[in-house]
Amino acid sequence: MDRSALRAVGWARSLPLECTVKTARDWARRHLDTLGWATTAPDTVDAVLLTVSELVTNAHRHAHSDAQLVMTWDSRCLHIAVHDESAELPAPRSPSTDRTGGRGMFLVDALADSWEAHPCPHGKTITACFSPQTTGS
Repeated sequence: MDRSALRAVGWARSLPLECTVKTARDWARRHLDTLGWATTAPDTVDAVLLTVSELVTNAHRHAHSDAQLVMTWDSRCLHIAVHDESAELPAPRSPSTDRTGGRGMFLVDALADSWEAHPCPHGKTITACFSPQTTGS
């Protein structure tokens, strides 16, 4: 048996600007349900759904772009990747009590096990990794 081969399952969805963030969350939740995480890792489900909301919101609001959402589970990590058409990489902004926004990437940083942003042709992709924290562990 070739142990170097990686087995993974994944899903992809295009989310045009006119799609709501709820559409993205509902789509992601349906796929997380197929992994059984709603009962085994509910805190991870909540973290993933909030991250999906933040990344899709950033693509729509800041990049003024459709969002390409890809979820890949490789039995160790659930990768949430969102591509948009802006080449500008996210940069943390100083906390402010004057703004209602600007905290999205701080949330992603707090929720995900890791995340990274990569420039690519026609925009950027932000990927966050989540390892399920099962209940009772």
